[in-house]
Amino acid sequence: MDSNPLFELTPSRSTSQQVFEYIRDEIVGMELSPGEKIPENLLAEKFAISRTPVRAALAKLESLGFVKVLPQRGTFVTKLSIQKILEARFLREAIEVAVACDLAEDFKPAAIERCNEILVQQKGVAKKNDALMFQKLDDLFHETLANATGFPRVSEVVKAEKAHIDRVRKLSLTEYSGQYDQVIAQHSEILKAIQTRDAAKAKLAMQSHMRDLLTFLALVPDKHPEYFTQG
Repeated sequence: MDSNPLFELTPSRSTSQQVFEYIRDEIVGMELSPGEKIPENLLAEKFAISRTPVRAALAKLESLGFVKVLPQRGTFVTKLSIQKILEARFLREAIEVAVACDLAEDFKPAAIERCNEILVQQKGVAKKNDALMFQKLDDLFHETLANATGFPRVSEVVKAEKAHIDRVRKLSLTEYSGQYDQVIAQHSEILKAIQTRDAAKAKLAMQSHMRDLLTFLALVPDKHPEYFTQG
């Protein structure tokens, strides 16, 4: 819980939202392991706040599938479920492919320019081997494409589903070599296909990007069985 000593609350933003972001990053970054208990009192003490915003943050995390509140026992980081990860990946691929095809047919220069800027940032972060920031930029890349469709719920649906995927993505970046370069190359191919207005290539590029997770999902449970539910 002390992996990010530089994190400080700011009065200009919602306290519960900031605590939510802190715990979420701890979970996605695997600083809080699947199955680990999250002590409300220690969080409240850490930030010198009451338990009310902590509980609000944990309630939001539970709604997204990151934690489970067990009566009389406490709050625990949820373990990973192969079935939920596969379902989330399936839904995300369907949406992301539709987004790529839509933008190839209805080109949005501003969005593509922004994605190219994010790609440059990812290259810089990759050199620092900062997996969590790289993943946040990955999320921003896809969110920018999704928002460019003009349908606000698109990125919201993706966010709701990807909680089941985020930790596996983090593990793939930190435990399997070459992932930074591969993601950057795939993002470049997606943008190239959209910029050339080639919907067929955009579809294939996004499908390839989304299906990489299946490779890692075949490896991770054997390496880290303690992270996964048995059912």
